[in-house]
Amino acid sequence: MTYTLTTTADEPFDEVVTATTDALEDEGFGVLSDIDVRETLKQKLDVDTRQYRILGACNPQLAHEGLDEEPELGALLPCNVIVYESDDGVTVSAVDPGRLVGITDNPALDSIAEEVHERFERVLETVGEGA
Repeated sequence: MTYTLTTTADEPFDEVVTATTDALEDEGFGVLSDIDVRETLKQKLDVDTRQYRILGACNPQLAHEGLDEEPELGALLPCNVIVYESDDGVTVSAVDPGRLVGITDNPALDSIAEEVHERFERVLETVGEGA
């Protein structure tokens, strides 16, 4: 069972992170948090791992609409987009908003989830075409 939307890019890691952030901005998302998992694990556990970033993306208008319908939705926000080194290049995955919002069992959120899904698909298409 898949819970992410995914693409792979052949460009250098930092370029893919930048391209992902830019594509998110083009779709109305801001990156509220940027967690460098590799750096955090090095500092906290003194282990070396592949490059891995978690970008907390939020579209203010869609978040506002969702929170109006379901105040507890904030526990699921922001939507995470991950960028990491993989055997196939650099993988970019976004949480599938339909799956995420589905756990609320609130049909009023379906159209918002569909809108976010479409925007994430365009982000991934842009990144997959080349950073």
